[in-house]
Amino acid sequence: MTKVIMNGCNGKMGQCITGICKEDPEVEIVAGIDIYDKGKNDYPVFSDISSCYVDADVIIDFSNAKAVDTLLDYCMVKQMPVVLCTTGLSEEQLAKAEEAAKKTAVLKSANMSLGINTLLELVKKAALVFAPAGFDMEIIEKHHNQKLDAPSGTALALADSMNEALDHAYHYKYDRSRERAKRDPQEIGISAVRGGNIVGEHEILFAGTDEVIEIKHTAYSKAVFAKGAVEAAKFLKGRGAGRYDMADVIAAKQG
Repeated sequence: MTKVIMNGCNGKMGQCITGICKEDPEVEIVAGIDIYDKGKNDYPVFSDISSCYVDADVIIDFSNAKAVDTLLDYCMVKQMPVVLCTTGLSEEQLAKAEEAAKKTAVLKSANMSLGINTLLELVKKAALVFAPAGFDMEIIEKHHNQKLDAPSGTALALADSMNEALDHAYHYKYDRSRERAKRDPQEIGISAVRGGNIVGEHEILFAGTDEVIEIKHTAYSKAVFAKGAVEAAKFLKGRGAGRYDMADVIAAKQG
């Protein structure tokens, strides 16, 4: 049994993870951290991580960037493993997460979905086959109309995965509207679509002469990220200090 402290327990993702853990016999949320609490959880909730006295194996963090510094301080002092899911961290906070990884286990990924992280490996292998054969590579990502950044972090992670396999020989093209020129064969095109309440869709195209290969991932709800975070927490239990990501979770499942 993996005992979890849920940081940001009353947010949408915190409540989603709470529901998933109720149905999973291998994991239990033993405490929550949230400024706002209406007593709707089956576990004790503390307004601040520093006041939490409950023993646990790992923390899952889906809070906000303002709370991350205090969280990392707590994890370093307690040597508490943490699944760091909060986005929008500053460069200083990212550096602090790396420093924390010297004292405890820290897992952070651009996307917590098991599907996306498996896709990262698939497109890497595909790029090694199709790029040398002259195929053009394009990524189209779609998200809801409230998303602030474009392209998405996941789209960039997919491009990075492909480019890493190809010894970083490619550059990224985000907008072709301002130039009249043929497509550079050494580019990976990345296009962003924003509309409605699309949770997340990423499509990778390998376009060659007379054939096109499409690899696509669609998230229909945010539950896919919550499920990934729970699997990451199970993986992190008992791990030594170090920096981990979802690729490590998938590798552990395979082997």
